[in-house]
Amino acid sequence: MIDRIASATTLLGALGSALMAGVLLAFSISVLPGLKTLPVPIAMASMQSANSAILNPLFLILFMGTALSCVVAAVLSPFTDSGRWALIVAGAVLYVVGCFAVTVTLNVPLNDALAAADSSSAAAVATWEAFTTKWVLWNNVRTVAAAGACAALILGQGRSALG
Repeated sequence: MIDRIASATTLLGALGSALMAGVLLAFSISVLPGLKTLPVPIAMASMQSANSAILNPLFLILFMGTALSCVVAAVLSPFTDSGRWALIVAGAVLYVVGCFAVTVTLNVPLNDALAAADSSSAAAVATWEAFTTKWVLWNNVRTVAAAGACAALILGQGRSALG
């Protein structure tokens, strides 16, 4: 029973990590570069809108559910017959620390500060530049962490206990 739960949560963690890596990568390679080509007031308003829109049930289930799946997989995997539990623990740590915690402690406060900023103020250009520089850096960190988590979880899964 533990083997099946550990395997299922590892699979869910890997899938969720892959999906999160894709969402985050899209922001780094298309959304933010596209916004940087726009006038600052429009770019800021667009990012404020995107930050608001992403706070929806589907995203939150994906983001938080992946963290939960990773934690459960990491806790259970040492008690399975898999000799690859260290990879599962490493994948869980990559997602929970490198993606989830970075998002909560770094990207969300940047989003909140941008939401409070006036895109038509004299300080808007400086605000936008500071935001994009820091936000993209931390977004890249969490993208790499989520992708690394996916890889570690897949490698740790080895032969599935589900089938």
